[in-house]
Amino acid sequence: MLLAKNGHKVKLWVYKKDDYEAIVNERENRRYLPGTAIPDNVAVYHKLKEAVTDQDFILLAVPSHAVRETARKIATHISSPPIIINAAKGFEDKTYKRLSQVIEEEIPEARIVVLSGPSHAEEVARDIPTTVVSSSRDMKAAEMVQDLFMNPAFRVYTNPDLIGVETGGALKNVIALAAGISVGLGYGDNTKAALMTRGVYEMAKLGQALGASVLTFAGLSGIGDLIVTCTSMHSRNQRAGILIGKGMPVKETLEEIGMVVEGVSTCKAAYELSKSLKVEMPITGQLYQILYKGKDPASAVDELMLREKTHESEKLVML
Repeated sequence: MLLAKNGHKVKLWVYKKDDYEAIVNERENRRYLPGTAIPDNVAVYHKLKEAVTDQDFILLAVPSHAVRETARKIATHISSPPIIINAAKGFEDKTYKRLSQVIEEEIPEARIVVLSGPSHAEEVARDIPTTVVSSSRDMKAAEMVQDLFMNPAFRVYTNPDLIGVETGGALKNVIALAAGISVGLGYGDNTKAALMTRGVYEMAKLGQALGASVLTFAGLSGIGDLIVTCTSMHSRNQRAGILIGKGMPVKETLEEIGMVVEGVSTCKAAYELSKSLKVEMPITGQLYQILYKGKDPASAVDELMLREKTHESEKLVML
């Protein structure tokens, strides 16, 4: 919708046949974005080949677990290398690779740009002022994407720290799940503020171990995205956390949300990465125990609060 409003000719590929037919007939995505009309200059397709052939830019907004399969299919339909813009946030299951690495493996000739930041679709579609980051190893490509998206309601900054931007966008979902659990347990603003603050520290530590700049985590794709995901009810991760905190089993919670909750799979990836890189991530570790080992959320909070005492200043110096 944003790109169409900016005057670009947009092709929208819709994976599910029933969603495709509904959008064609109603010019609205009632399942995921009800109440917002899709502009006439958005052409809707169900066949991927028709949507991606001969395009200069391809924007991926599929769930993280579908990025490799989708990129692999795209590769069979393109002749000249496009700029691939990835808006998904997470790590690949099992390999724990960043999503730009996954796309690069499937479409080696593509120039890859990551678009990340605090940008709930419900608000972007209504032209509510939003600011994000365009990141790539190819800064000319990042600047092209910046120009593509910029308008009075949507501001785009560039950032060359691709690792940091991707890691922040993925890990904020983990902390948002934990923040939601604290709400579900009946805890207050003090608890959520503590989780967010210590959470961004964990994000930065893992990011640094992966090769990112810690300064990126103080920006839009770090603390900016963390704030919106931990405080907005648009956030599927926070809503899922609330249900888990209230006692709903994880499987039932995911069924209740009805859409992909990226923080669940990202938590496992972050936990495994933290172990392999020897990075201490206590919030992520406790959340992993809740999601994958059935640990009681209240006892996980107790363990976090009763950890060995330390100095915040020393921790910050480590960054």
